[in-house]
Amino acid sequence: MSQHPNSAPFPLTPARLVIASRESRLAMWQAEHLRDCLKGLYPDCQVEILGMTTRGDQILDRTLSKVGGKGLFVKELEAALADGRADLAVHSLKDVPMIMPDGFALTCVMSREDARDAFVSNDYASLDELPQGAVVGTSSLRREAILRKHFPHLQIQPLRGNLDTRMGKLDRGEYQAIILAAAGLKRLGLASRIKAFLPLDPYTPAAGQGALGIETLSNRADMHAWLAPLNDLPTLLAVSAERMVSRQLGGSCEVPLAAHGEWNDSELGIRSFVASVDGTQICLASAAATIKTVADAEALGLSVAQDLMAQGASDLLP
Repeated sequence: MSQHPNSAPFPLTPARLVIASRESRLAMWQAEHLRDCLKGLYPDCQVEILGMTTRGDQILDRTLSKVGGKGLFVKELEAALADGRADLAVHSLKDVPMIMPDGFALTCVMSREDARDAFVSNDYASLDELPQGAVVGTSSLRREAILRKHFPHLQIQPLRGNLDTRMGKLDRGEYQAIILAAAGLKRLGLASRIKAFLPLDPYTPAAGQGALGIETLSNRADMHAWLAPLNDLPTLLAVSAERMVSRQLGGSCEVPLAAHGEWNDSELGIRSFVASVDGTQICLASAAATIKTVADAEALGLSVAQDLMAQGASDLLP
């Protein structure tokens, strides 16, 4: 193979890459999408997918906040990276912990799908139509807090499992409606099941929602170079700001925390809130700035986090 002009110690193009992925249908879609993108960049590369079941997939009878949080979806994939079974892992970025473990790096952020939350129901067109006592399912404390604030007459119940499992529970009548990330439904061709998209105000998404993150070992300079063409700069900058807000506030599944960035030309606006689970207390902050670098984006996220803390957000953190 040809070498980099600067005599880099790795080939210009990879010969074989193995992607670690959860085995849910959505996770496999993400892995196959990444595989196809890599094949487009490197037609001669052999790209394989290593399907794995994570603890987060196995524990379905408790909410994530009670069994260890988002990291449950990535630990097994990281083990495959560490022992050489895989070269890279693809994640829904909202499932990636805000602080990466030593030795691992979020090497690439791909272009974002729709970041909004979606209302899904077989009988009702919107949250406003749901009757007193209707059962609404969500896996997210963030969604739960906002729903309880605006719809105190509804029953908000936990909803775990992969996307197909959640849809199955709705279709069996266990819930009158469920709230899901629009991105997953669109990626699996289920956009027709969406009855309404929830507005970003007040239903601000989780940090990184709708974006795909690619994780590698931090010392894999070859992977950094090979994945660079897949990095989507607008998405990377937006999620860098969002994840900084979450990182400063100890973002995890135990905190009803939202952070979302939207572009207006070169200006990035961030909206974020921290709430009590019952929705009775909420700290809300927003800011905007001209952003050109990750450092700019993280500075914006830091300013929003500091605004929230000044409002007393720390009192709402566990």
